This record gives sequence, structure tokens and C-alpha cells, in this order.
Amino acid sequence: MPRAQRQDLTLLVAGDPDQLTGGYVYDARIVAALRNRGWQVTVQGLDGRFPEPDAESRASMSQALAALPDGVRVVIDGLAMGGMPEIIAAHADRLAIVALVHHPLADETGLTPSTRARLFDSESRALALARRVIVTSPYTGRGLARYRVPSERIRVVEPGVDPAPLAASAMDLEAPGPRRLLCVATLTPRKGHDLLVGALAELVDRDWTCEMIGSHGRDPAHAAKLLAQTQRLGLDARLAWLGERDANGLADAYHRAELFVLPSHYEGYGMVVTEALARGLPVITTTGGALGDTLPPHAGIAVPPDDTKALGEALADWLDDAALRRRLRRGARQAREALDDWQQAGKRFIAALDDIHASQATAAHDAAYKEAHR
Repeated sequence: MPRAQRQDLTLLVAGDPDQLTGGYVYDARIVAALRNRGWQVTVQGLDGRFPEPDAESRASMSQALAALPDGVRVVIDGLAMGGMPEIIAAHADRLAIVALVHHPLADETGLTPSTRARLFDSESRALALARRVIVTSPYTGRGLARYRVPSERIRVVEPGVDPAPLAASAMDLEAPGPRRLLCVATLTPRKGHDLLVGALAELVDRDWTCEMIGSHGRDPAHAAKLLAQTQRLGLDARLAWLGERDANGLADAYHRAELFVLPSHYEGYGMVVTEALARGLPVITTTGGALGDTLPPHAGIAVPPDDTKALGEALADWLDDAALRRRLRRGARQAREALDDWQQAGKRFIAALDDIHASQATAAHDAAYKEAHR
């Protein structure tokens, strides 16, 4: 087969590459940044079920890898890669395989112990076959020690952010009427919407509204539970479950919000936090996963994950204290000035790829490959 040119890259993702969740948006923005720097990037969505693969997804991954020329760099999103170590192994000696880990599969909320153990074992073996492992936060990078990934093979490439205008509230011009809260997250258990609904139910004596933006289709049963919880608690008039919104609709929601809330149990980074900060919006979130690092302390309030009472107290403090609101808005504006854009993130991604051409396999990779195949 012909060998790949230096700036050729293939990205494999699970399912439709145009999904609007954080991981897929990260992938798309990195691809755009690389293309802007002259890279030839092919993006391919894989068919079938993930992260626990079925026959269709196994066949799709096998066919995609087999079609690649020797020596090409191939970045495989962790959602697709983690469940298929056997298929990855068949091509690890001829392709420069890079794992892109947003957060380890076994860290997903709601898994049974047996599923968690199975995903941990599978992803450990898959990561052992990668020439490079790119993670989206230092927190995730540190956590891969559990998977026996040598630190020298890990590179951190945090997300960038798009320049955005300040939200209407960001210049301390509070409009009369209810305080306007916003949460942007897919309706899945890990995002902790049920905790937020429970916390807000204890604050009905305050004047607030909250918009919830995020897909109902990722876990329809969980989404139905959230809507039922809202109705049971009598919050229908104050909580708006808006589903997904396109870029313009999302921008409008950020512009009219006064506070961004992300109650996640765990995040590998939390891109929506920096998207809120880019608009000068303060944030209330948790310390779950990387969130404790993502939110600067002067730009919001971080509470322990899984703690409805602490979340409610933070929301009450923000709702009741105008001076606190002003202080956190100033902090959010300061944090906004320090954010990197996606072109800078793309530059770091290229640096992470630069020394892993397939003809230059490292001793660390060789040792990991042999260990994975004992």
C-alpha cells in the first residue's frame, strides 16, 4: 500500500459525527482547526452500538481500519475505541493509532459493577495499543494511571472556545423580573438534572426561571422521568425543557441568561462551562471529575457532586445576594479574558501528533503492545 503523507489524518467516531454533545463538538472543532492549518482530515462515523459493541459496530470498525493505508495517523474517539481492543490490535503495528479520551468509559454514571469492570478491562487493553493518548483535561490524564497508560504517552489538549459577545446581564445590568438560569446538557443520568430540579423545588419562594437545553433522545426513559419529576413538583411554569438548539438558538439562550448551572455527577472537562464564561456568565457547578479544574473559583460556585442540599444552598446564595451576583459576574468577565480559542487548541493537538508517525514506533508502545497480547 502507499504510505500516508505527513499531514494526512483519519478520525473515527461512534455514530453520526454531527451530534451536538460536548465530545462531538470538540472533535469537530479540532478537525476544523487542523484543516485550517493545511491538514487533510477525513472524518468517518461508525455504524452500530457503542460503547459496548455489537456485530455491526465491530464490522464497521474493522472495515474502516482495514481500508487505511500503512502509516496513516488515525485518531479514534474513546467512545468507539474502548470496547474493541481485539480489532484495534489487528492494525496496531501498521497504523499510528491515537486514542482521544474525553473521559474513561467506566466512569459513566449508572453502570452496574459488572459493566463497569468489563469496560475498564476492555478500555485498558485498547489504550495499551495506542501510540499516543490525547485527553481533554489534566484530570483525565491523571486518571489514566489506573489504566496503566505511561505518562509519556499522554498529551493534554483542552478545548478551545469561540469568541462570543457578552450576555445581556454580564455588565451588571440586571433586568426586573425573575432571575434567569440556564443549563445546557444532554438529558442523561450523568448530567444530574434530577438534582437541579430537586434543588429548585426548595426555592419556589424565590423569583426564578430556568431553561434546560439538551437532547431528550440520548436516554428517552431518563428524559421522561425528568419531565415527570418537574410536573410532580409543580415546576412546569418555571422550568422549560427545550430540547436541542442549533448554534443560533443556543447563542440566544446564553445571551438572555444570568447564571449557568451544570449539576453533573462527573465531567471529563465540561465545555459548556467555558462557553458560559466566554459570555461573561457566572457558573454554579459541581466538583465532579474535571469540573473542579474547569471553573475558576472567582467565576462561580462549585459544590460537591450528588449533593442536592449543597446545590440548593449555592443557588439560594446567588438568588438572595446581589453583591455576590456582581462579584461573580466580574470574575466571569476576568475568566473570559484568559480563555484559549479553538485555533490554539488545534495547534496543541498537532503538537501531540507530531512525533508518532507509524514508521517511528516507540519502545513504550512496543512494550505495551506485547503486554496487551500476552
